[in-house]
Amino acid sequence: MTERVREDELHAYVDGQLDEARRLAVEAWLAASPADAARVRDWAQQNRALHAAFDPVLNEPLPVALARLPQRDGARKPWKMAVAAAFAVAASGLLGYAAGLRSAAEAVPVRFVQDAAVAHAVFSPEVRHPVEVDASQSAHLVGWLSKRLGAPLHAPDFGALGFELLGGRLLPGETGPVAQFMYQDAAQRRVTLYVRRDATGNRETAFRRIHENGLEVFYWIDRGFGYALSGALDAARMRALADAAYRQLARGEAADG
Repeated sequence: MTERVREDELHAYVDGQLDEARRLAVEAWLAASPADAARVRDWAQQNRALHAAFDPVLNEPLPVALARLPQRDGARKPWKMAVAAAFAVAASGLLGYAAGLRSAAEAVPVRFVQDAAVAHAVFSPEVRHPVEVDASQSAHLVGWLSKRLGAPLHAPDFGALGFELLGGRLLPGETGPVAQFMYQDAAQRRVTLYVRRDATGNRETAFRRIHENGLEVFYWIDRGFGYALSGALDAARMRALADAAYRQLARGEAADG
């Protein structure tokens, strides 16, 4: 009989942290346990998506300003500086540069785009629980998210472009609750629309696009909302989806008054 494997060992297996003997034991367990094997595949897919999105940021050099910070008694230790540096680099460089899509006078809401990309990378690979409320309860989903965000929301219809609503979920954001809607096509490719109330006073913007390691993010601010559409599709198809979302959302917000 195959020895039972603990949850922490499954995670260690995905992360490549087991010795050879234990790795073989876990693989034997997975061969006899389809449910755990499916969970392990989900976790591995999430790891690949996160590495694809963020490894370039982790490999960037320590910012000069942080590298030159003096060390005094009671000052932060080098490892704490490294943690601070990681956050600084992520805030300034995540997902590359939006070359040609901003001017010196326009501040790209980097944290907003970062959060949208992270949410996409975390939830879009999920097989069993990609959404919190599925599309069979779409009216409840939209009403619930609207109530939590404090304003009427609308889930765009991408049916004409081959994508159907899977559902959505509520997420925390830097300015309050955030809504995420998820869509899927016949090939099981997924895109997510991340919606937040724009509480920072940013003026309305045209589309901006950021691309990194196969992930496309089109984002814009309109009528007090910030939107980010994320997906691992070609830029032309993502632009078509973003255009459709913009038109439908603008009509819906106008109707809401």
